[in-house]
Amino acid sequence: MINQHTTKQFRLVLLLLLALLVLPQARAQQNTAASLQKLDAYYQKALKEWDVPGMAIAIVKNDSVIFAKGYGLLDNKKGGQVDANTLFGIASNSKAYTAAALATLVDQGKIKWDDKVKKYVPYLQLYDPFVTENLTIEDLLSHRVGFKTFSGDLLWYNTTYSRPEIIERMRYLEPVYSFRNGYGYSNLMFITAGEVIEKVSGKTWEDYIKDTFFQPLGMNRSHTSVNDLKGVQNVASPHGFDANKKPYATTLTAWDNWNPAAGIFTSVNEQAQWMRLQLNRGKYKGKEIFSEEASRNMWTMHNPFPVSKQAEEMVPSTHFAGAGLGWFVSDYEGRKLVYHGGGHEGMNSRTVLVPEENLGVVVLTNSMSSIMTPLANYTLDQFLEVKNGRDWSRFYLDRASEARKAEAEAASKAPKEKKKKKSKPTRNLADYTGTYHSQLYGNARVTLTDGKLHLQLEPAPALNGTLSFWEHDIFNLDWKNDFALLHPTNVRFLTGADGSISQMRIDSDNPDFHFDELDFEKVK
Repeated sequence: MINQHTTKQFRLVLLLLLALLVLPQARAQQNTAASLQKLDAYYQKALKEWDVPGMAIAIVKNDSVIFAKGYGLLDNKKGGQVDANTLFGIASNSKAYTAAALATLVDQGKIKWDDKVKKYVPYLQLYDPFVTENLTIEDLLSHRVGFKTFSGDLLWYNTTYSRPEIIERMRYLEPVYSFRNGYGYSNLMFITAGEVIEKVSGKTWEDYIKDTFFQPLGMNRSHTSVNDLKGVQNVASPHGFDANKKPYATTLTAWDNWNPAAGIFTSVNEQAQWMRLQLNRGKYKGKEIFSEEASRNMWTMHNPFPVSKQAEEMVPSTHFAGAGLGWFVSDYEGRKLVYHGGGHEGMNSRTVLVPEENLGVVVLTNSMSSIMTPLANYTLDQFLEVKNGRDWSRFYLDRASEARKAEAEAASKAPKEKKKKKSKPTRNLADYTGTYHSQLYGNARVTLTDGKLHLQLEPAPALNGTLSFWEHDIFNLDWKNDFALLHPTNVRFLTGADGSISQMRIDSDNPDFHFDELDFEKVK
């Protein structure tokens, strides 16, 4: 028989065992709460130091959203507070949705990863017949077709071209490396991937994304087009930089032709649900949306690229990097990272997953700064308990400051290019007028009105401006619309054998758009 003394001893042992179980959990919760408070303060400080109008951040850990908060303003002129439900353009973070959409079609047996794209997009034609016939779905998603980074992006930027029209014009793009033997980030390949989804599913890319992901994940405020935002509240305004590098509010432009590459608008609360799906290998609240096999394929490196010296200096723990399918993969502090960034016009963002830690971080901003990367890195350091970790925000700011100083010093030593005081055009302004044709792009028109030359890129009604003479046959182009992605631009006119104007070139030191791909010939 168990006596009263034995019962008391048993209860005491049981209480001690419970305490041993509960105390570590309580300490872990306290540590997590303390870390989140530390991160919150860090984010607020960084927002001011980077002079970013607004941003929002969410953290997913062990299938739970443990942090979601907004900072700053929707618009630095009109105000409005950013919160965790504020909508931002996530731009190229959309590529992971396109890859996952294709994964669902693979799971359904409707396509295979190594299927030839030509089977579904018969109007596809690239720079080489072999490439055209052998380009696969995996090639579309891993940036290895042969183009340089951002090649052909002027085909979608503000143009009226449909996705099929963009694809048909890709035949005029020249490669910079051989097929599957290099890396060049390609939005056009993801636009093509969107066409595969439409041909196979019978739905538009937009509807397929909504039905397959937004609806089951409860992403009820997420959208696939700028056009869907009309009348929607709590939407961040994009911001560019003025001549003094200060942010200024601009407006969103609808580029539906690029949606499969970069068209999604969402909040950190709803992107957090996407991260939960990803970290659970295609399952959300117990329901499978895509298979674990598909998840592993998307997170496999399909196109490795070298880790540069600069990359090693920035992140010393990185040893490998490459493109998966709609994602990039690399290592960080001994863990595998799965990540992607996004650059909309006036909005930058980043999504980072650490699968073995069941950890995900998303940073959405209405700025064209790089703040999202150091904030994501700092967040990872706190959860990975990196000892003597960097102050990533300060590190990036210092690097940027050093780069600006070096640039200013180089500019001060460079020979000053001065316009001759009495310089004037070598010919009548009317001689420059006419229609100029680019096989890749289409027509541009130069007209003379009230003594001034005007340039209009016909495929893009919003891309036009006034030409002011610089010297020789070179003019400065003053863009009429102040889009954040447009940089200072010159227009050169070239003469033919008979001495008359025969060609036009648009020169712009623009990291996003290759105006040098547009070889305009004057139409006789």
